[in-house]
Amino acid sequence: MIRTIFWQDDAVVMIDQKLLPGEERYVICRDYREVVAAIKDLTVRGAPAIGVAAALGIALGALSIAAVSRKEFEPAFHRICAEFSQTRPTARNLFWAVEKMERCWAETTGTVADIKLALVAEACRLVEEDIAINQQIGRHGRVLIEEGDRILTHCNAGALAAAGYGMALGIIRAAREEGKSLHVFVDETRPILQGARLTAWEMQKEGIPATLITDSMAGCLMYQGRVDKVIVGADRIAANGDVANKIGTYSVAVLAKENGVPFYVAAPLSTLDLSLESGQEIPIEERDCREVLFIRGERIAPADFAVYNPAFDITPHRYVTAIITEAGIARPPFKTSLRRLLRQGGKP
Repeated sequence: MIRTIFWQDDAVVMIDQKLLPGEERYVICRDYREVVAAIKDLTVRGAPAIGVAAALGIALGALSIAAVSRKEFEPAFHRICAEFSQTRPTARNLFWAVEKMERCWAETTGTVADIKLALVAEACRLVEEDIAINQQIGRHGRVLIEEGDRILTHCNAGALAAAGYGMALGIIRAAREEGKSLHVFVDETRPILQGARLTAWEMQKEGIPATLITDSMAGCLMYQGRVDKVIVGADRIAANGDVANKIGTYSVAVLAKENGVPFYVAAPLSTLDLSLESGQEIPIEERDCREVLFIRGERIAPADFAVYNPAFDITPHRYVTAIITEAGIARPPFKTSLRRLLRQGGKP
């Protein structure tokens, strides 16, 4: 299994996703600020992976705090948590992980050394929990996959977007493990090409039959009857089932609805944000214009040209067939079904 990020010898180790597929290199972060930078510059990306990275980074930062008392430790710890909270505004898993680490701090008694050990243990637990959650998402979702299905996916919601195994691609993996034959159509996913670089790499790595297409080909394939299902991930899901995911997801969902293709979202419960009534309240990150103007350092557009570069869009719940979580599958009406799954999953 591809391991995206993990703790080793008091350091955070992660695969550098900026270099894929050309080079497989792991980055070793020994300072929490390096983890902050890795989240910002997309060395690590994908909502669950961002959450895990934040937890591990906070634990790493905690080890560096020179304090002899809990009172001295507290302000430095909260500053580190705040730094991680400011890295990526859309991914709910980031804030969920920070909250988990803050709760661990609040509930741990003893010396500063005890607190540091507890924070490291909690972060490592979240890594293993994330993999187990993704495998459970795969087990629930594989029942939706039929023999011979042709599945389209957008962006990368695979092992690289989590600590391992993946969400949308986790369902595909689980169906393959069950012996089902299938074929994956991979949207390239402009402007960062997470599909072309990352999803295609994962599919090739694991020998899963797949075909790369440009984003604008998705509708044509559906119209030709060559797509049986769409499965994507999510960065945040509102109470009504509106989904924030990589830019271009909304277009895919509309095309799926028009062509009668089921549109599934795979995400852990930690991606749900039931404090938000609808997707209109989800903060959308805007990223550097150079992501659109350049590809791998080579300019593809005129200099000083105006750019609009939102990293995510909102897919209204009316386009979503079902949301697959580790606690089961939610179907409309999502206001009811998502809350029920949260209760079943034992989450607050």
